[in-house]
Amino acid sequence: MTPIEDLYAIVPAGGAGTRLWPLSRRSRPKFLLDLLGSGRTLLQGTLDRLLPLTGAERVVVVTGAVHAGAVVDQLPELGADQVLAEPSPRDSMAAIGLAAAILRERHGDVLVASFAADHVVPEVEGFHAAVRHAAVAARAGYVATIGITPTAPSTAFGYVHAGAPLAPEEGGPVARVVAQFVEKPDAETAAEYLARGDVAWNAGMFVARTDVLLGHLERLQPPLAAGLAEIARAWETPSRQEVLERVWPTLTRIAIDHAIAEPVAATGGVAVVPGSFTWDDVGDWASLAELLPAGDDGTRLALGAGTEAPAVVTVDSPGALVSTAGGVGVAVAVVGVPDAVVVLTPDALLVTDAAHAQQVKAAVDVLKARGRDDLT
Repeated sequence: MTPIEDLYAIVPAGGAGTRLWPLSRRSRPKFLLDLLGSGRTLLQGTLDRLLPLTGAERVVVVTGAVHAGAVVDQLPELGADQVLAEPSPRDSMAAIGLAAAILRERHGDVLVASFAADHVVPEVEGFHAAVRHAAVAARAGYVATIGITPTAPSTAFGYVHAGAPLAPEEGGPVARVVAQFVEKPDAETAAEYLARGDVAWNAGMFVARTDVLLGHLERLQPPLAAGLAEIARAWETPSRQEVLERVWPTLTRIAIDHAIAEPVAATGGVAVVPGSFTWDDVGDWASLAELLPAGDDGTRLALGAGTEAPAVVTVDSPGALVSTAGGVGVAVAVVGVPDAVVVLTPDALLVTDAAHAQQVKAAVDVLKARGRDDLT
């Protein structure tokens, strides 16, 4: 496969994945984990599918300073200057904007594409095709996004409403103008969206020219744009640390969806390309269960590659998911609990079911409130 000329991939690798607690922690978030037992972590899988589009030399990862060492260790294909360490979380716009501003300093105006480090995309060919279509729209001056074709009326994702197709030279008719971004809906509204047929899940994938992306940011979020530009100018100078410590904490904390995607879509500046490939953001234990093979009894085991299967017994518990990460030699029995989720680590035990998987984050919040940072 021929790489896309002048395309640089930005991989924001942040967050703690608290809905996958206790396996995912602030010290070891889900993008650093091999959740599928494939022998590759989610971060490594992300790089694997990007390499045919960019080559290793045109990928940058933005991650927290505390995780930069682990990222470097997991991605030996990248040079040290391709891992950008942010001092503290300032949400996705600061992370993506920092990478875009540094790439512009290094290479002039180029095409950039942002893809989260913790998503699963089994159908790589479909993903590659969608990125190529998005690149055409981005070269025409749009902020392009890849909208995932919905398979169910999910309330876990935001939605993208598609409008008129773009002109053929701009990537149409595959690419269409975004009419509206919509926040996570309730179940009834999600079902209505699916019935309309002109909506897609918002997967947070964006492709744009750096001049377009940063130009919108300068117009819509001037202080944030100015701060990122100052940091980018200092990045490869002796003053990097001083500028980071002074400017980074002052940056506006905002997601790229709110900073750019939504307001630019309101003026017709965002295009959406359909992503008809299988995609999952592995947002909770129920989501992970759908990605794992079921045994003869319907039980799914979440094991890292090379991990010996624990002694797990399930009785009258179809759909149960059991994880005994960390080599804890404890037998687990689940009896009469359909869709049970049991996760055991050396210092914590989670017991819930698939219907309550999104609420695991609430348990983490309680532990934080109790001062148990050692567990979160």
